[in-house]
Amino acid sequence: MNLVGNLAPITRFGLVNMSATADHFIYFAFGSNLLKERLQLANPSAIFHCTGRLKQDYTLNFGLWGEHIDNRWHGGVATIEQKEGGEVWGVVWRMSNDHLASLDQQEGVDRGMYFPLEVTVETDDGALLCRTYQMNRFHACPPSPQYKQVVCLGAQQNGLPVQYVRRLEEASLLADSHLLVVRLWFVLHACMVLLKCLIIYV
Repeated sequence: MNLVGNLAPITRFGLVNMSATADHFIYFAFGSNLLKERLQLANPSAIFHCTGRLKQDYTLNFGLWGEHIDNRWHGGVATIEQKEGGEVWGVVWRMSNDHLASLDQQEGVDRGMYFPLEVTVETDDGALLCRTYQMNRFHACPPSPQYKQVVCLGAQQNGLPVQYVRRLEEASLLADSHLLVVRLWFVLHACMVLLKCLIIYV
């Protein structure tokens, strides 16, 4: 079996499968976990490996999951969506398997917010198979200023392409009025559902 250093086997497709080994896994971050300090709060074993972009046709988007209308960031958070011609850059982190559970928890896997998947990431050293996360039941919502700042700081910190960083910086922000409209819509939706239930059972 061919090895790259002592890291991971090369698959029959020529990709380096670094998503999981006996003691570590490789994680592709594209949102707030671009920022080292943010990721290492709950996952101190995270070590920068390289930067890269998704080989598949994906695009970056911001939103909320399910019927949720708010979160601790007070706005949309990053996810990836399949889109022909799309491009998503990010950071490949090497992490101890001891922190797989804490990363899943941070991404809300147990609550159904995100689901893990394996993606192909193109890097200067070749294509890597990495773990990443995609939002369930996504609906678009602009990011808050504080969330956008963390994402942009992480992109700059790790030297993502200038044009890509500029696109992140130009992402629309969530205005207070927009969030109010979203909240009112979901409150109205909940009231309509409750009214239907009352009509059925009365």
